[in-house]
Amino acid sequence: MNPSATTPARVDIYDTTLRDGAQSEDISFSVQDKLRVVRLLDELGVPYIEGGWPSSNPKEMSFFEQVLGMDLKHARVTAFGSTHKASVAVEDDRNVAGLLACGADVLTIFGKSWNFHVTEALGIPLERNLELIRDTVAYLNAHRSQVFFDAEHFFDGYKADPEYALATLAAAQEGGAQALVLCDTNGGAMPWEVARIVQVVRARMATPIGIHTHNDGDMAVANALEAVRAGATHVQGTVNGYGERCGNANLLSVIANLELKLGVKALPEGRIKRLKETSARLSELANLPHNKHLPYVGDAAFAHKGGIHVSAVEKNAATYEHVAPETVGNRRRVLISDYSGRSNVLYKAKEFGIDLTDQSQLSADLVNQIKELEASGFQFEGAEASFELLIHKARGSYRRFFDLLSYRVIVDKRSANGRSVTEATVKVRVGETEHLTAAEGDGPVNALDLALRGALARFYPVINDFKLVDYKVRVLTGTHGTASRVRVVIESADAGDSWGTVGVSTNIIQASYQALVDAIEYRLMTTGAVAGAAEA
Repeated sequence: MNPSATTPARVDIYDTTLRDGAQSEDISFSVQDKLRVVRLLDELGVPYIEGGWPSSNPKEMSFFEQVLGMDLKHARVTAFGSTHKASVAVEDDRNVAGLLACGADVLTIFGKSWNFHVTEALGIPLERNLELIRDTVAYLNAHRSQVFFDAEHFFDGYKADPEYALATLAAAQEGGAQALVLCDTNGGAMPWEVARIVQVVRARMATPIGIHTHNDGDMAVANALEAVRAGATHVQGTVNGYGERCGNANLLSVIANLELKLGVKALPEGRIKRLKETSARLSELANLPHNKHLPYVGDAAFAHKGGIHVSAVEKNAATYEHVAPETVGNRRRVLISDYSGRSNVLYKAKEFGIDLTDQSQLSADLVNQIKELEASGFQFEGAEASFELLIHKARGSYRRFFDLLSYRVIVDKRSANGRSVTEATVKVRVGETEHLTAAEGDGPVNALDLALRGALARFYPVINDFKLVDYKVRVLTGTHGTASRVRVVIESADAGDSWGTVGVSTNIIQASYQALVDAIEYRLMTTGAVAGAAEA
């Protein structure tokens, strides 16, 4: 996608994560969450952050009371609302009064630009809708430094009645709006339609044009980019594409494509390197898992699995990467799987500080072993700690920290309404010393984890410094019902690191034990733990 003659040199980024993004089915921000999002986006260098609709609920008003006292370096927080009701004068409208009362100096209002919505949803004459837009923008413009107009359903409205849709923009322009934002509210517009319509709007309007796209047709980012190529200088979207239904334009993808593909400045110099961090931290604040497959900022965005790919990337990364991952704050990853070749194994070993370049037979044996293990259900893509242990075992550098002598897990339920009691007993040997520990837990895996840690922490106190933070079970085949093979993947973490391990068995307890032992042995290995004397 090359810049056109109408492509601007820079655009204003307008983030609407705290309103449109918060309308996503799985998101509910607290006031403190919203304040943290504002700080995060300000650090990214976003010039406009839409805070929400202040008159919609007390939480929104509380947010505005607090956010306007923050010391922001780049961002201006905007408030959102609608044109005044047809039944009251603009100065008497509660929503309009709420916009002014919240204290935000930049305001955004939306109005109907589709004649169908005016007559069916509002139930008012078309001319009256134009008056609502003009009067509301003019009234707010007299009290604030900037007012943006969001033309709701603009592309559908234009296709239904071009002249009326343009008339709504003209009404906002007459009221003094500083940007006319064309909204693809239903998310059904195609890129070529957006490009053509934006060109028409620019030819008819003197006010700067903005774009706000939804992703129902999976075109939100493409539509935003086409609007910029056609001359739009104000771009709205949400971090990670969060939003109602299928979401909004992913603002991080839009920014990356603008700067790296079109040469259009969207952020202050050097801030594009914060895209990955911003994406991950926003996911945490939204209490959602980070989508690893997000373009540019996902963990899988620069992950290579096929052996041929890895071999080529080692020679020149441009063979399979459209941009350098470091440009957006991401990193290259090489995955280990049954698709792996020798290049994958060499690359991953090098990441672990192990050079296998001159050990062709060992690396070939590892490739074959991986393929056999994955055929039986193992997967090392999310369990790199288990893979590193596998390398050490293959090259003879593995150190055994303990021997399991036995374990037993009992689940006892003595009445129909009684609470289940789970107990695990583990017996280990460290050096010449044997130790047995029992523990109760919330289920068999928790009990086993506690008992195993209890048995080993007496010898290796570092075990107390990390914990299990995630536990996933997948049934690998349903052909044997409850006797099917299962894969358990465990994520463990301490204050500064996290690592994944894997176990596979037809017995879920055994699979869990394999993953738990790998997690413990990996940490003991990386910390150089030495067994101390057992406590009495």
